[in-house]
Amino acid sequence: MGPMRGNTIGKTLVIGPSWVGDMVMAQSLFMELERRADVGEIHVLAPAWAAPIVARMPQVKSHIATDFKHGELALSRRWKLAKAIQKQGFSRCLVLPNSLKAALIPWFARIPIRVGWLGEQRWGLLTDVRRLHKTSYPMTVQRFVALARPPGSAAVDAVELPVPALRCDPVAATKLAVKLGAKPANSNTLILCPGAEFGASKQWPARHYAALASHYLAQNWQVWLVGSPKDAAICSQINAATSAQCLDLSGQTSLTEALDLMSLAALVVSNDSGLMHIAAALNRPLVAVYGSTDPGHTPPLSPNHAIARLNLECSPCFKRECPLQHTNCLTQLPAARVIELADKLVASKS
Repeated sequence: MGPMRGNTIGKTLVIGPSWVGDMVMAQSLFMELERRADVGEIHVLAPAWAAPIVARMPQVKSHIATDFKHGELALSRRWKLAKAIQKQGFSRCLVLPNSLKAALIPWFARIPIRVGWLGEQRWGLLTDVRRLHKTSYPMTVQRFVALARPPGSAAVDAVELPVPALRCDPVAATKLAVKLGAKPANSNTLILCPGAEFGASKQWPARHYAALASHYLAQNWQVWLVGSPKDAAICSQINAATSAQCLDLSGQTSLTEALDLMSLAALVVSNDSGLMHIAAALNRPLVAVYGSTDPGHTPPLSPNHAIARLNLECSPCFKRECPLQHTNCLTQLPAARVIELADKLVASKS
């Protein structure tokens, strides 16, 4: 049971982000809202794909699904959705994306209090517009949580952040694993997440993942490759390099199923991706591999992790493709280094 609600201001709507990892991190905001005495029900407006994640967040009363394409203005459909939302009587809206489009629906819906960072010059659309000082809020999750606090509050200290904690269904996960061909649970399970929706500059090479997999397969671990249909090619490469000893689940699971399967892992190794944040929110021992992005900006939020990166002068560059055309920040990171970090994590839990 959540905290008692005192003098609430009514229902709160949160306009959610458009990336899986950001949606997971948004749970920190929902947890912050839940523990404040002046907040009533929390509802989330987010893309339809987010439903499986939001459903595993006990702080959220409901998910209002959207189907807008990336960059699509769709004014008439936003207006129609806003009029339906207006009938639900929201008193406050927190807008997490920085785009102008994200602020339109709460404005159309005439929600009295509309909070967000200035972003794309959203004067008039928001009633509580805040200027972002990136040095004070280097982490995405800090920027989310800050919107739950009154304007002018001190910067959110990283150690004060609520840690996302997604619910899982281990019984369903075990049944699914058997159905998909997993070995009996008499050995540890390593889950590899070699994909990255953002682009190639986030992807540790297949040959390194294969070397990592081979190391643990030789110790009688089972290795599962998890990802979307877009990750099938790299997962196939990894599996081929291990003589098909891995269980390749790429494209075979829904997001809900991938989440539940992740809960069974004794160890997860992942690029900086949505699945990485899911693993962290399930408190799985996790080694997160960073190349073009910055663990100071979007780190795993559980304490049960290690960061693998080279800290080259050219990284983080935040580019989808390496501007120097070598991706040394990833290709030069050896499997041995990741294995060292992983072994320490596993040993600390035994």
